[in-house]
Parts: sequence; structure tokens; C-alpha cells
Amino acid sequence: MWGRHVPPEAGRPPLPHGPRFSRVELKHIAIAFGVLTFDLWLIFDGVSPYTAGSLFGHGLSSSTTVSLLLGVPVAALAAGTGFLAHEMGHKFAAQRLGLWAEFRAFWNGLIISVLFSALGFLFAAPGATYIAGRGDREENGLTSLAGPAVNLLEAAVLVGAGILLERTSALAVGSVLLLVGSINVYWAAFNLIPFGPLDGAKVLRWNAALWAAVFAGAVAWGVALFLFTGFL
Repeated sequence: MWGRHVPPEAGRPPLPHGPRFSRVELKHIAIAFGVLTFDLWLIFDGVSPYTAGSLFGHGLSSSTTVSLLLGVPVAALAAGTGFLAHEMGHKFAAQRLGLWAEFRAFWNGLIISVLFSALGFLFAAPGATYIAGRGDREENGLTSLAGPAVNLLEAAVLVGAGILLERTSALAVGSVLLLVGSINVYWAAFNLIPFGPLDGAKVLRWNAALWAAVFAGAVAWGVALFLFTGFL
């Protein structure tokens, strides 16, 4: 997600010379990434009594060491490709257009995400990339589309590699890549919903035909992945 409000500490927008990060932004990114990684680990591992653990079948809670060594890296990969890459897509696209762009965490959203993850559901609203400048409707649409586009591109690579590896002896690695790829597809589809602050609303206002094509493709892809892999 991304917005137009500029936080008070932002100051004047910097000159557009490549990717730029402030110390405040890096802190917010690190916190949001850490919390979302924890959320996904809870769900993947099956620690919660309300979920069987979508990655490890019946969970790994019987072995804390194995759980941490396997579950945390997979959760971090999913959070990095799903959430972090999505927000960086917004940020770098906006900065390339000469706009000010920084990520800010939603503290209440992070707390709520942990509570839902303990129940076995991912309801993540970790934050948004805030953007300011003289962006017109087309620039707003392009910047909004950049996040889901990054997720879908990553998903194409991850799912393709996962299918290939599942057909070889590297079955476990293939399953991990398929799961992470599926999360990227779902993340893209969710953010393309044309409602409120989600990316879909801004893309729809800019180019309805393009929004419909990308959104329908993401939803169809997500349904196909669920039917063939069971990951949801």
C-alpha cells in the first residue's frame, strides 16, 4: 500500500538521484519486516493450535531447534519477497519519477497482525510507502502498480523454479519456493482490490482496462495455485 501524506519528520523532498533511505525509514522497515517474519513463522510452523502449519503439515513445535532453523528463514524469505519487495517497488518507482517516498510502519496494524497470526490467519497491514510531490494520475497509477508488479514477477520466477525442483529430488526446496511464490501472488491480488488506500483503487482511476487485466490475472493465478498446490 502507499499514500500521499508526508510524515512531519520528512522535511523537504531530497533531489532525485537514485534510491534514498532515511534512518527513520530504515528503522520502520526493520521493525515491520521482523514482525511480519514472526507472523509468517507462527502460521507456517503450526505453533498455533488453530492452524496445522501450511508449510510443514503438522507443525514443527515438537522441535524448537528445527522450527527455528527451517521455519524462520522461510518466513523471512516470504516477508522479504512479499512485503518488503512490494513496498520497495512503490518507493523506487516514485523516486524514479522525482517524488519523495518513504515507508512508515502501522503500529496498530503490526499488533493486530500478531494476534491474527496466533489464530492461524495472516491479516497483515504492516505499513505503507508514503509519497509526496506533483504526481499526476498516470504517475500515481504507475507507482501504485509497481508494488503488485514486483510481486507477480517474483512469483513467476519462484513458482517456475518450484515446479521444476518438485519434479527432481529437491522436493522440499520446490515446495518452499511454491509457497513463497503463492504468497507473492496473493499479496499482489489483495493489494489490487480497488478499495480505500489499496493500490487497486489508484490503478483503476488511472487505467481501468489495465487494472482489470492485471487483477483478473492475479486472482486466476492465485486460484490455480491453490487448486494445484493447496497453499492459501
